Amino acid sequence: MYSFLNDYSEGAHPRVLDFLMKSNFEQNIGYGEDIHSDRARAYIKKQLKREDVDIHFISGGTQTNLLVISSFLRPHQCVIAADSSHINVHETGAIEATGHKVVVMPSQDGKLSPSEIQEALNYHQDEHMVKPKMVYISNTTELGTIYRKEELRKIHQLCKENDLFLFLDGARLGSALTCKENDLSLTDIAQLCDVFYIGGTKNGALLGEALVICREELKEDFRYLIKQRGAMLAKGFVMGMQFEALFQDHLYFEIASHANQMAEKIAKTLDECGYEFLVPPCSNQLFPILPKKLLEKMEAKFKFMIQKEMDDEKSAIRLVTSWATKEEAVEELCNFFRENKGKE
Repeated sequence: MYSFLNDYSEGAHPRVLDFLMKSNFEQNIGYGEDIHSDRARAYIKKQLKREDVDIHFISGGTQTNLLVISSFLRPHQCVIAADSSHINVHETGAIEATGHKVVVMPSQDGKLSPSEIQEALNYHQDEHMVKPKMVYISNTTELGTIYRKEELRKIHQLCKENDLFLFLDGARLGSALTCKENDLSLTDIAQLCDVFYIGGTKNGALLGEALVICREELKEDFRYLIKQRGAMLAKGFVMGMQFEALFQDHLYFEIASHANQMAEKIAKTLDECGYEFLVPPCSNQLFPILPKKLLEKMEAKFKFMIQKEMDDEKSAIRLVTSWATKEEAVEELCNFFRENKGKE
């Protein structure tokens, strides 16, 4: 059985585990104030080409989203997001549970456009409604699509004109930055976003996200807020070590690129077999539209997720590759599609 369910089924990259093992009996300061976390921050700042950012290591994506949005919004303020966004669909109402409304805008490709953000601003005009103060986007999106530099620049400009915080969820940022269609760098993101994070959980780490705060006014007392939300780990050095291992050289980008390359092989085979996609293939998440009879055969050998029922005969599924996906698994899947072409 080969799994293409997600990109967090495996543990951690061997070089990360090796780093943890070699450092296992060190005695480190707790709560992210250790030498390994400091080194990891230094490596990331070098990638960003900025020394004026604050970097905090948080255990997971949902906790990071909750922490950022609940910390930076006042009680009457809301966040604008795409209807397919993680904070709207896959976080059990975590944001709303903190008292902040998620204002969702329809999106066909998982991305927010300036016109959609402006539409939300136009609607929320007075004190009888929640007031938009933040825009939430993710790169890659929940549909595996990415933001190009010009798209992000236009959103940044709109946020600047309307005094909105721009928050980028980077749970799969490694995949976004290493896919063929990308023209963004970490430096660009640090210039165009007020706050964002670099995902480790879905790219080679056991756990952890590197939260980067770029906007000066958001930095004050943030460690108090981390602690208050239960996000400050006593063994914070465990996350620091992992990001040190991922960023001391090019490992983070190498393994993200591997995930994309595995997805490209699958996408190429699906295209050659004549199958369509819910959204154009771009990153390590693929959404092919396949006959249900074929999916019944697939279930015997492969794990995947049904994304959307298209009609009585077809469904869009999600296939996800990871830093650890083996070429053997990809070849098995590709051969399955080739062998069953026209037999549905």
